[in-house]
Amino acid sequence: MFSNLAFRIFEESIVNYHIKDDVNQPFNNPYPKDSINHLLYRKNWIDTVQWHYEDIIRDPEIDPEKALELKRKIDASNQDRTDLVEYIDSYFLNKYQTVQTLPDARINTETPAWAIDRLSILALKIYHMQEETARSDASPEHIKKCGDKLKVLLEQKEDLSSAIDQLLTDIEQGAILMKTYKQMKMYNDEELNPVLRGQK
Repeated sequence: MFSNLAFRIFEESIVNYHIKDDVNQPFNNPYPKDSINHLLYRKNWIDTVQWHYEDIIRDPEIDPEKALELKRKIDASNQDRTDLVEYIDSYFLNKYQTVQTLPDARINTETPAWAIDRLSILALKIYHMQEETARSDASPEHIKKCGDKLKVLLEQKEDLSSAIDQLLTDIEQGAILMKTYKQMKMYNDEELNPVLRGQK
């Protein structure tokens, strides 16, 4: 099942990141550049780095200049994340381009790649919640609370994985039309963001 492949690669990316646990570490993708595995690994690496950016920027003692610099990095990361989702959807568009859709084919509310994006974030939540359940410096109450949350996250993983695989099956069988829309984010575009346009 595709969801199992994706989640395994997400876990690999997260574990590899935490060997150094440094947002400035170099990125090394172990998968061939033109493969879906490469895109999945890259996607989760972006998410993992941004997860830790979000931790750092919430430091109440952070220097304002460093916070602004970090905010710019988060903005760039969000754009990279969106681009990767669209690349992954392009993979599926190409894969299913010869599928003959049924006359009553439906359109899904989200594309496969945006569902996979949610699975990538969920992999990060599971990893870090598991860390919390293993803390030796935390109270029993904290450990129990995090253990309860972890059970919910694992249930979400099963449900989301099943939904992704069912969506892909429906697309393969022509029951759902594989259709995507560009996000067309406006705030990074010098022509569409009035603040940036005014600075030209």
